[in-house]
Amino acid sequence: MISRKAKTYGSSLYDLAAEEGLEDRILSDMQALSSAARDIPGYVRLLSSPAVPLEERKGLVREAWEGSIHPYSLNFACLLLDHGMADELCQCAEEYKNRYDDAHGILQVTAVSAVPLTSEERERLVRAIETRTGKKAELTEKTDSSLIGGMRLEMNGKAYEGSVSSHLDALRRLLEDNR
Repeated sequence: MISRKAKTYGSSLYDLAAEEGLEDRILSDMQALSSAARDIPGYVRLLSSPAVPLEERKGLVREAWEGSIHPYSLNFACLLLDHGMADELCQCAEEYKNRYDDAHGILQVTAVSAVPLTSEERERLVRAIETRTGKKAELTEKTDSSLIGGMRLEMNGKAYEGSVSSHLDALRRLLEDNR
């Protein structure tokens, strides 16, 4: 769940980027920043630490990123530090991506299946989703052997069950209710 502050900041950054025609560039920068925040142990903790003076923390961010990300992205990261929000960088990036996807007709879909999809199954699934929604589907795949077979789709915060295990559970509940 994205915090209200992160929604406001991420959304505002998207508005600025869209106004300047920099949506793709800033998206790439936000993905790089959030990836570093997730993948480097202690990075966010260091940037949030009151034991390190604010200007020194901002200097570390500038030293690490200046020249490799757009100045707007760099200033945004420093702004988060100014407001004690270093720990919300990933959420801001997520909100930015949500706004980007909405503006560009992109639908994030997670397909959970018992076994990995073949390339043909993946292509058919993406085509079917795009035909039904009118949006470009970006598919993320996960496997869950407890599904037995079939698939669960997650999009727009909703899960669509088509797994064998969900059908068996529904049948079990129906039989129990009719005792």
